[in-house]
Amino acid sequence: MEIKIKRAYEPSSSDDGYRVYIDRLWPRGLSHETFHYDIWDKEIAPSTELREWFHADPDARWTEFENKYADELKSNPAFGDLKRQLAGKPVVTLLYSSHDSEHNNAVVLEKLLKE
Repeated sequence: MEIKIKRAYEPSSSDDGYRVYIDRLWPRGLSHETFHYDIWDKEIAPSTELREWFHADPDARWTEFENKYADELKSNPAFGDLKRQLAGKPVVTLLYSSHDSEHNNAVVLEKLLKE
């Protein structure tokens, strides 16, 4: 399976494959009619507490966020459900809404899905 990462605000493309929105909150400013996704998996997103903690100082907390979010995912039944749902999909695009393309939950989730 090829996994891509894309901001929710970028236009959808025919080569995106199966599009999974992975944030707990709806992307600000996008309408339900224009945002294309195949599933919105709120349960795979970082917990509210972890997300708020990370956003208070993302530069200093990135490595710790990666570890904490990975721990959350490994104990989250939704992670196993998502892996089963994605099995057999040739291309999957993880959609996130953060401005930071290098430090977000999609980056961590991609690594774990590839393991």
